Amino acid sequence: MMDDLERELGRFEDLKHEDDFSDDNSTRGSKRTKPRRMDAGESYKTPRETGFHQSTRICLEHIREALLHHRWQEAAEYMACYPQKLEDTATSQSEQYTELVWRLSTEILHQHPNSKLDDYNSIYERMKHSGIRHYLMICLEHSFHLLLNGHIENAKNQLSAAESWRYGKESGHVRQQQIVKLIQAYRSLLDYMIWCDKRFTHFDTDPSSISNADMHNYFRQASVNLKEILRNPGVWDPFILSYVEMLDFYEDYEEALNVLKNYAYDNTFPPNPNAHVYLYQYLKRHEAPERKLIKVLKILQVLVPSHELMLEYSSLLLQSERKKDTQKALEVVLEMLAFACWKSNLDAWKRLKDIIEKLQLEKNWKDVVSDKMAERKNWWPALHFTSFHFRTDSEENPELVEVKASLTKILCPDLTMKYSAGQESA
Repeated sequence: MMDDLERELGRFEDLKHEDDFSDDNSTRGSKRTKPRRMDAGESYKTPRETGFHQSTRICLEHIREALLHHRWQEAAEYMACYPQKLEDTATSQSEQYTELVWRLSTEILHQHPNSKLDDYNSIYERMKHSGIRHYLMICLEHSFHLLLNGHIENAKNQLSAAESWRYGKESGHVRQQQIVKLIQAYRSLLDYMIWCDKRFTHFDTDPSSISNADMHNYFRQASVNLKEILRNPGVWDPFILSYVEMLDFYEDYEEALNVLKNYAYDNTFPPNPNAHVYLYQYLKRHEAPERKLIKVLKILQVLVPSHELMLEYSSLLLQSERKKDTQKALEVVLEMLAFACWKSNLDAWKRLKDIIEKLQLEKNWKDVVSDKMAERKNWWPALHFTSFHFRTDSEENPELVEVKASLTKILCPDLTMKYSAGQESA
Protein backbone atom coordinates (compact mmCIF):
# COMPACT_ATOMS: atom_id res chain seq x y z
CA MET A 1 0.00 0.00 0.00
CA MET A 2 2.80 2.45 0.86
CA ASP A 3 4.37 1.73 -2.53
CA ASP A 4 1.14 2.75 -4.25
CA LEU A 5 1.02 5.91 -2.13
CA GLU A 6 4.60 6.82 -3.03
CA ARG A 7 3.92 6.12 -6.69
CA GLU A 8 0.89 8.40 -6.63
CA LEU A 9 2.84 11.21 -4.97
CA GLY A 10 5.47 10.73 -7.64
CA ARG A 11 2.89 11.43 -10.33
CA PHE A 12 1.87 14.61 -8.56
CA GLU A 13 5.52 15.67 -8.51
CA ASP A 14 5.80 14.96 -12.24
CA LEU A 15 2.81 17.19 -12.90
CA LYS A 16 4.32 19.89 -10.73
CA HIS A 17 7.67 19.74 -12.52
CA GLU A 18 5.98 19.79 -15.92
CA ASP A 19 4.02 22.84 -14.80
CA ASP A 20 7.17 24.59 -13.58
CA PHE A 21 8.98 23.68 -16.79
CA SER A 22 6.14 25.05 -18.89
CA ASP A 23 6.11 28.35 -16.97
CA ASP A 24 9.88 28.60 -17.22
CA ASN A 25 9.83 28.13 -20.98
CA SER A 26 7.21 30.83 -21.38
CA THR A 27 9.70 33.42 -20.06
CA ARG A 28 12.34 32.42 -22.59
CA GLY A 29 10.82 33.52 -25.84
CA SER A 30 14.13 33.60 -27.69
CA LYS A 31 14.93 30.02 -26.71
CA ARG A 32 11.50 28.57 -27.26
CA THR A 33 11.70 25.26 -29.10
CA LYS A 34 9.63 24.48 -32.15
CA PRO A 35 6.44 22.71 -31.13
CA ARG A 36 6.29 19.10 -32.30
CA ARG A 37 3.52 17.89 -34.56
CA MET A 38 0.77 16.08 -32.63
CA ASP A 39 -0.25 12.61 -33.74
CA ALA A 40 -3.81 11.94 -34.76
CA GLY A 41 -6.02 11.28 -31.78
CA GLU A 42 -3.52 12.71 -29.27
CA SER A 43 -4.95 15.04 -26.66
CA TYR A 44 -4.09 18.72 -27.03
CA LYS A 45 -4.52 19.29 -23.27
CA THR A 46 -1.33 19.76 -21.34
CA PRO A 47 -1.29 18.12 -17.89
CA ARG A 48 -1.03 20.90 -15.36
CA GLU A 49 -1.37 20.83 -11.58
CA THR A 50 -4.52 22.78 -10.81
CA GLY A 51 -5.44 24.11 -7.39
CA PHE A 52 -7.57 21.02 -6.85
CA HIS A 53 -4.64 18.71 -7.70
CA GLN A 54 -2.37 20.66 -5.44
CA SER A 55 -4.83 20.34 -2.54
CA THR A 56 -5.21 16.59 -2.99
CA ARG A 57 -1.44 16.17 -3.32
CA ILE A 58 -0.81 18.03 -0.06
CA CYS A 59 -3.59 16.05 1.61
CA LEU A 60 -2.02 12.77 0.45
CA GLU A 61 1.38 13.87 1.75
CA HIS A 62 -0.15 14.54 5.16
CA ILE A 63 -1.80 11.12 5.10
CA ARG A 64 1.52 9.49 4.29
CA GLU A 65 3.27 11.25 7.17
CA ALA A 66 0.48 10.33 9.59
CA LEU A 67 0.62 6.68 8.52
CA LEU A 68 4.40 6.50 8.84
CA HIS A 69 4.23 7.89 12.38
CA HIS A 70 1.12 5.90 13.38
CA ARG A 71 -0.98 9.01 14.00
CA TRP A 72 -4.24 7.28 13.13
CA GLN A 73 -6.65 10.02 14.22
CA GLU A 74 -4.82 12.59 12.13
CA ALA A 75 -4.73 10.20 9.18
CA ALA A 76 -8.49 9.63 9.52
CA GLU A 77 -9.19 13.37 9.50
CA TYR A 78 -7.17 13.93 6.32
CA MET A 79 -8.65 10.79 4.78
CA ALA A 80 -12.13 12.25 5.19
CA CYS A 81 -11.14 14.90 2.61
CA TYR A 82 -9.03 12.90 0.15
CA PRO A 83 -11.87 10.85 -1.45
CA GLN A 84 -12.80 14.05 -3.32
CA LYS A 85 -10.08 12.86 -5.70
CA LEU A 86 -12.57 10.25 -6.95
CA GLU A 87 -14.66 13.10 -8.39
CA ASP A 88 -11.79 14.36 -10.54
CA THR A 89 -12.95 14.11 -14.16
CA ALA A 90 -9.66 15.44 -15.55
CA THR A 91 -7.87 12.12 -15.11
CA SER A 92 -8.34 8.75 -16.77
CA GLN A 93 -7.01 6.84 -13.75
CA SER A 94 -10.14 6.79 -11.60
CA GLU A 95 -9.88 3.02 -10.98
CA GLN A 96 -6.38 3.46 -9.61
CA TYR A 97 -7.54 6.21 -7.25
CA THR A 98 -10.41 3.99 -6.15
CA GLU A 99 -7.99 1.28 -5.08
CA LEU A 100 -5.74 3.80 -3.32
CA VAL A 101 -8.64 5.29 -1.35
CA TRP A 102 -9.94 1.80 -0.56
CA ARG A 103 -6.60 0.54 0.73
CA LEU A 104 -5.77 3.68 2.70
CA SER A 105 -9.22 3.89 4.30
CA THR A 106 -9.33 0.26 5.43
CA GLU A 107 -5.77 0.39 6.76
CA ILE A 108 -6.55 3.44 8.86
CA LEU A 109 -9.71 1.79 10.20
CA HIS A 110 -7.79 -1.39 11.04
CA GLN A 111 -5.37 0.64 13.13
CA HIS A 112 -7.68 3.25 14.60
CA PRO A 113 -8.62 2.36 18.20
CA ASN A 114 -12.17 3.74 17.89
CA SER A 115 -13.19 2.31 14.53
CA LYS A 116 -16.61 0.65 14.34
CA LEU A 117 -18.23 -1.88 12.05
CA ASP A 118 -20.48 0.86 10.63
CA ASP A 119 -17.36 2.78 9.57
CA TYR A 120 -16.14 -0.24 7.61
CA ASN A 121 -19.53 -0.82 6.03
CA SER A 122 -19.70 2.83 4.95
CA ILE A 123 -16.25 2.72 3.33
CA TYR A 124 -16.83 -0.59 1.57
CA GLU A 125 -20.21 0.47 0.19
CA ARG A 126 -18.80 3.75 -1.10
CA MET A 127 -15.84 2.02 -2.74
CA LYS A 128 -18.05 -0.55 -4.45
CA HIS A 129 -19.86 2.25 -6.27
CA SER A 130 -16.72 4.21 -7.10
CA GLY A 131 -15.28 1.80 -9.65
CA ILE A 132 -16.32 -1.41 -11.35
CA ARG A 133 -12.90 -3.07 -11.71
CA HIS A 134 -12.43 -3.59 -7.98
CA TYR A 135 -16.06 -4.28 -7.14
CA LEU A 136 -15.66 -8.04 -6.66
CA MET A 137 -12.51 -7.82 -4.55
CA ILE A 138 -14.07 -5.16 -2.34
CA CYS A 139 -17.13 -7.39 -1.83
CA LEU A 140 -14.85 -10.28 -0.92
CA GLU A 141 -12.87 -8.21 1.58
CA HIS A 142 -16.08 -6.79 3.03
CA SER A 143 -17.39 -10.31 3.63
CA PHE A 144 -14.13 -11.26 5.37
CA HIS A 145 -14.51 -8.35 7.75
CA LEU A 146 -18.12 -9.24 8.50
CA LEU A 147 -17.10 -12.82 9.09
CA LEU A 148 -14.38 -11.80 11.54
CA ASN A 149 -17.02 -9.89 13.49
CA GLY A 150 -19.36 -12.88 13.64
CA HIS A 151 -21.87 -11.71 11.01
CA ILE A 152 -21.94 -14.92 8.97
CA GLU A 153 -25.31 -14.37 7.30
CA ASN A 154 -24.40 -10.79 6.28
CA ALA A 155 -21.08 -12.02 4.93
CA LYS A 156 -22.87 -14.66 2.88
CA ASN A 157 -25.29 -12.05 1.51
CA GLN A 158 -22.33 -9.93 0.38
CA LEU A 159 -20.83 -12.89 -1.47
CA SER A 160 -24.16 -13.89 -3.00
CA ALA A 161 -24.63 -10.36 -4.36
CA ALA A 162 -21.09 -10.34 -5.74
CA GLU A 163 -21.58 -13.77 -7.30
CA SER A 164 -24.52 -12.51 -9.38
CA TRP A 165 -22.81 -9.21 -10.32
CA ARG A 166 -22.53 -8.44 -14.03
CA TYR A 167 -21.22 -5.35 -15.80
CA GLY A 168 -20.95 -5.67 -19.56
CA LYS A 169 -17.62 -6.75 -21.00
CA GLU A 170 -15.91 -6.21 -17.64
CA SER A 171 -17.63 -9.35 -16.32
CA GLY A 172 -16.06 -11.43 -19.08
CA HIS A 173 -12.44 -10.65 -18.26
CA VAL A 174 -10.42 -13.66 -17.15
CA ARG A 175 -9.34 -11.91 -13.96
CA GLN A 176 -12.95 -11.17 -13.00
CA GLN A 177 -14.01 -14.74 -13.76
CA GLN A 178 -11.27 -16.05 -11.49
CA ILE A 179 -12.44 -13.78 -8.66
CA VAL A 180 -16.01 -15.00 -9.18
CA LYS A 181 -14.83 -18.59 -8.70
CA LEU A 182 -13.08 -17.54 -5.50
CA ILE A 183 -16.23 -15.79 -4.30
CA GLN A 184 -18.29 -18.90 -5.04
CA ALA A 185 -15.83 -21.00 -3.04
CA TYR A 186 -15.98 -18.70 -0.02
CA ARG A 187 -19.75 -18.48 -0.22
CA SER A 188 -19.86 -22.28 -0.08
CA LEU A 189 -17.48 -22.21 2.86
CA LEU A 190 -19.95 -19.98 4.69
CA ASP A 191 -22.71 -22.47 3.85
CA TYR A 192 -20.53 -25.09 5.47
CA MET A 193 -20.11 -22.95 8.59
CA ILE A 194 -23.87 -22.50 8.88
CA TRP A 195 -24.26 -26.25 8.32
CA CYS A 196 -21.81 -26.89 11.18
CA ASP A 197 -23.71 -24.54 13.46
CA LYS A 198 -27.01 -26.28 12.73
CA ARG A 199 -25.40 -29.66 13.09
CA PHE A 200 -24.14 -29.03 16.60
CA THR A 201 -27.31 -27.18 17.59
CA HIS A 202 -29.52 -30.06 16.54
CA PHE A 203 -27.18 -32.59 18.11
CA ASP A 204 -27.36 -30.84 21.48
CA THR A 205 -31.15 -30.56 21.45
CA ASP A 206 -32.41 -33.57 19.50
CA PRO A 207 -29.93 -36.00 17.89
CA SER A 208 -32.70 -37.66 15.92
CA SER A 209 -33.24 -34.45 13.91
CA ILE A 210 -29.68 -34.10 12.65
CA SER A 211 -30.57 -35.02 9.07
CA ASN A 212 -33.35 -32.44 8.80
CA ALA A 213 -34.14 -30.83 5.45
CA ASP A 214 -32.88 -27.35 6.39
CA MET A 215 -29.46 -28.64 7.33
CA HIS A 216 -29.27 -30.84 4.24
CA ASN A 217 -30.16 -27.84 2.09
CA TYR A 218 -27.03 -26.01 3.27
CA PHE A 219 -24.98 -29.12 2.49
CA ARG A 220 -26.41 -29.22 -1.02
CA GLN A 221 -25.70 -25.53 -1.61
CA ALA A 222 -22.15 -25.82 -0.33
CA SER A 223 -21.31 -29.04 -2.17
CA VAL A 224 -22.14 -27.61 -5.61
CA ASN A 225 -19.24 -25.15 -5.63
CA LEU A 226 -16.91 -27.07 -3.33
CA LYS A 227 -17.00 -29.97 -5.76
CA GLU A 228 -16.37 -27.57 -8.62
CA ILE A 229 -13.14 -26.43 -6.96
CA LEU A 230 -11.32 -29.60 -7.96
CA ARG A 231 -11.60 -28.52 -11.58
CA ASN A 232 -9.43 -25.48 -10.86
CA PRO A 233 -5.80 -26.26 -9.94
CA GLY A 234 -4.70 -24.57 -6.75
CA VAL A 235 -4.29 -24.95 -2.99
CA TRP A 236 -7.80 -25.35 -1.59
CA ASP A 237 -7.14 -26.94 1.81
CA PRO A 238 -9.97 -25.46 3.95
CA PHE A 239 -12.52 -25.95 1.17
CA ILE A 240 -11.57 -29.57 0.57
CA LEU A 241 -11.64 -30.37 4.28
CA SER A 242 -15.08 -28.81 4.63
CA TYR A 243 -16.47 -30.80 1.73
CA VAL A 244 -14.97 -34.06 2.98
CA GLU A 245 -16.34 -33.51 6.49
CA MET A 246 -19.87 -33.09 5.14
CA LEU A 247 -19.56 -36.12 2.87
CA ASP A 248 -18.25 -38.14 5.77
CA PHE A 249 -21.14 -37.03 7.95
CA TYR A 250 -23.65 -38.26 5.36
CA GLU A 251 -21.64 -41.51 5.05
CA ASP A 252 -20.66 -40.93 1.44
CA TYR A 253 -17.24 -42.41 2.14
CA GLU A 254 -16.43 -43.33 -1.43
CA GLU A 255 -16.98 -39.80 -2.74
CA ALA A 256 -14.98 -38.31 0.16
CA LEU A 257 -12.08 -40.63 -0.62
CA ASN A 258 -12.23 -39.77 -4.33
CA VAL A 259 -12.12 -36.05 -3.51
CA LEU A 260 -9.02 -36.49 -1.36
CA LYS A 261 -7.31 -38.73 -3.93
CA ASN A 262 -7.95 -36.27 -6.74
CA TYR A 263 -6.66 -33.43 -4.60
CA ALA A 264 -3.47 -35.33 -3.75
CA TYR A 265 -2.68 -37.04 -7.06
CA ASP A 266 -3.91 -34.66 -9.77
CA ASN A 267 -0.73 -33.58 -11.58
CA THR A 268 -2.29 -30.32 -12.69
CA PHE A 269 -2.36 -29.15 -9.07
CA PRO A 270 0.77 -27.67 -7.43
CA PRO A 271 2.67 -30.03 -5.07
CA ASN A 272 0.88 -29.84 -1.73
CA PRO A 273 2.07 -31.92 1.25
CA ASN A 274 -1.15 -31.17 3.11
CA ALA A 275 -3.17 -33.01 0.45
CA HIS A 276 -1.30 -36.23 1.27
CA VAL A 277 -1.63 -35.60 5.01
CA TYR A 278 -5.41 -35.26 4.67
CA LEU A 279 -5.62 -38.43 2.60
CA TYR A 280 -3.51 -40.36 5.12
CA GLN A 281 -5.55 -39.13 8.08
CA TYR A 282 -8.80 -40.08 6.35
CA LEU A 283 -7.54 -43.57 5.48
CA LYS A 284 -6.24 -44.09 9.00
CA ARG A 285 -9.50 -42.89 10.52
CA HIS A 286 -11.36 -45.46 8.43
CA GLU A 287 -8.89 -48.23 9.29
CA ALA A 288 -7.44 -48.70 5.81
CA PRO A 289 -4.83 -51.46 5.24
CA GLU A 290 -1.26 -50.58 6.22
CA ARG A 291 -0.05 -50.89 2.63
CA LYS A 292 -2.34 -48.03 1.60
CA LEU A 293 -1.10 -45.89 4.48
CA ILE A 294 2.51 -46.62 3.53
CA LYS A 295 1.81 -45.69 -0.10
CA VAL A 296 0.50 -42.25 0.90
CA LEU A 297 3.32 -41.54 3.35
CA LYS A 298 5.92 -42.58 0.79
CA ILE A 299 4.96 -39.61 -1.39
CA LEU A 300 4.79 -37.29 1.61
CA GLN A 301 8.33 -38.34 2.57
CA VAL A 302 9.59 -37.23 -0.84
CA LEU A 303 7.90 -33.84 -0.47
CA VAL A 304 8.73 -33.20 3.20
CA PRO A 305 11.29 -35.67 4.63
CA SER A 306 11.20 -33.86 7.99
CA HIS A 307 7.40 -34.09 8.41
CA GLU A 308 6.15 -35.19 11.83
CA LEU A 309 4.30 -38.12 10.22
CA MET A 310 7.64 -39.67 9.27
CA LEU A 311 7.76 -41.28 12.72
CA GLU A 312 4.49 -43.06 11.89
CA TYR A 313 5.82 -43.91 8.44
CA SER A 314 8.95 -45.51 9.86
CA SER A 315 6.82 -47.39 12.41
CA LEU A 316 4.61 -48.84 9.67
CA LEU A 317 7.68 -49.86 7.67
CA LEU A 318 9.24 -51.43 10.73
CA GLN A 319 6.12 -53.52 11.37
CA SER A 320 6.25 -54.90 7.85
CA GLU A 321 7.76 -58.34 7.23
CA ARG A 322 9.48 -57.23 4.02
CA LYS A 323 13.23 -56.68 4.29
CA LYS A 324 13.08 -53.75 1.87
CA ASP A 325 10.64 -51.98 4.17
CA THR A 326 13.04 -52.24 7.10
CA GLN A 327 15.80 -50.78 4.96
CA LYS A 328 13.46 -48.03 3.82
CA ALA A 329 12.65 -47.28 7.47
CA LEU A 330 16.38 -46.81 8.11
CA GLU A 331 16.60 -44.37 5.21
CA VAL A 332 13.54 -42.43 6.40
CA VAL A 333 14.84 -41.96 9.96
CA LEU A 334 18.33 -41.03 8.80
CA GLU A 335 16.76 -38.36 6.57
CA MET A 336 14.75 -37.06 9.52
CA LEU A 337 17.79 -36.78 11.77
CA ALA A 338 19.50 -34.58 9.18
CA PHE A 339 17.07 -31.79 10.10
CA ALA A 340 17.57 -29.55 13.12
CA CYS A 341 14.02 -30.14 14.38
CA TRP A 342 14.77 -33.85 14.88
CA LYS A 343 18.41 -33.77 16.04
CA SER A 344 17.60 -34.06 19.74
CA ASN A 345 14.34 -35.95 19.46
CA LEU A 346 14.46 -39.02 21.70
CA ASP A 347 11.68 -40.84 19.83
CA ALA A 348 13.50 -40.52 16.52
CA TRP A 349 16.74 -41.91 17.98
CA LYS A 350 14.86 -44.74 19.69
CA ARG A 351 13.22 -45.56 16.36
CA LEU A 352 16.65 -45.64 14.73
CA LYS A 353 17.87 -48.03 17.40
CA ASP A 354 14.84 -50.30 16.91
CA ILE A 355 15.49 -50.38 13.17
CA ILE A 356 19.16 -51.27 13.68
CA GLU A 357 18.25 -54.05 16.08
CA LYS A 358 15.83 -55.55 13.55
CA LEU A 359 18.40 -55.25 10.76
CA GLN A 360 20.97 -57.07 12.92
CA LEU A 361 18.85 -60.20 12.56
CA GLU A 362 19.95 -60.29 8.93
CA LYS A 363 23.35 -61.53 7.79
CA ASN A 364 24.20 -58.53 5.62
CA TRP A 365 23.03 -55.87 8.08
CA LYS A 366 26.45 -54.20 8.20
CA ASP A 367 26.43 -53.77 4.42
CA VAL A 368 22.96 -52.24 4.56
CA VAL A 369 23.95 -49.72 7.25
CA SER A 370 27.22 -48.94 5.50
CA ASP A 371 25.41 -48.31 2.22
CA LYS A 372 22.93 -45.89 3.83
CA MET A 373 25.70 -44.09 5.71
CA ALA A 374 28.10 -43.85 2.77
CA GLU A 375 26.97 -40.38 1.72
CA ARG A 376 26.60 -39.22 5.34
CA LYS A 377 29.77 -40.34 7.08
CA ASN A 378 31.67 -37.15 6.20
CA TRP A 379 29.22 -34.85 7.98
CA TRP A 380 27.14 -37.06 10.29
CA PRO A 381 29.67 -37.07 13.20
CA ALA A 382 29.92 -33.26 13.15
CA LEU A 383 26.14 -33.01 13.16
CA HIS A 384 25.46 -35.45 16.01
CA PHE A 385 28.51 -36.88 17.73
CA THR A 386 30.81 -34.09 18.95
CA SER A 387 31.87 -33.36 22.51
CA PHE A 388 29.57 -30.33 22.44
CA HIS A 389 26.59 -32.54 21.61
CA PHE A 390 27.59 -34.89 24.42
CA ARG A 391 27.67 -32.09 27.00
CA THR A 392 24.39 -30.59 25.80
CA ASP A 393 22.57 -33.93 25.64
CA SER A 394 23.92 -34.93 29.06
CA GLU A 395 22.46 -31.80 30.62
CA GLU A 396 19.14 -31.82 28.78
CA ASN A 397 18.33 -35.48 28.18
CA PRO A 398 20.54 -38.22 29.73
CA GLU A 399 18.41 -40.95 28.14
CA LEU A 400 19.18 -39.53 24.71
CA VAL A 401 22.92 -39.80 25.47
CA GLU A 402 22.53 -43.48 26.21
CA VAL A 403 20.68 -44.19 22.98
CA LYS A 404 23.03 -42.17 20.77
CA ALA A 405 26.17 -43.58 22.40
CA SER A 406 25.01 -47.12 21.59
CA LEU A 407 24.80 -46.24 17.90
CA THR A 408 28.07 -44.39 17.31
CA LYS A 409 30.18 -47.42 16.38
CA ILE A 410 27.38 -48.99 14.37
CA LEU A 411 26.75 -45.97 12.20
CA CYS A 412 30.37 -44.79 11.85
CA PRO A 413 32.58 -47.83 12.66
CA ASP A 414 35.69 -46.44 10.93
CA LEU A 415 35.67 -43.06 12.67
CA THR A 416 36.73 -41.94 16.13
CA MET A 417 33.79 -40.38 17.91
CA LYS A 418 34.01 -37.63 20.54
CA TYR A 419 30.56 -38.45 21.85
CA SER A 420 31.55 -39.98 25.18
CA ALA A 421 32.57 -38.99 28.71
CA GLY A 422 36.20 -39.83 28.02
CA GLN A 423 36.28 -37.46 25.02
CA GLU A 424 34.34 -34.64 26.67
CA SER A 425 37.33 -32.35 26.97
CA ALA A 426 38.47 -33.00 23.42
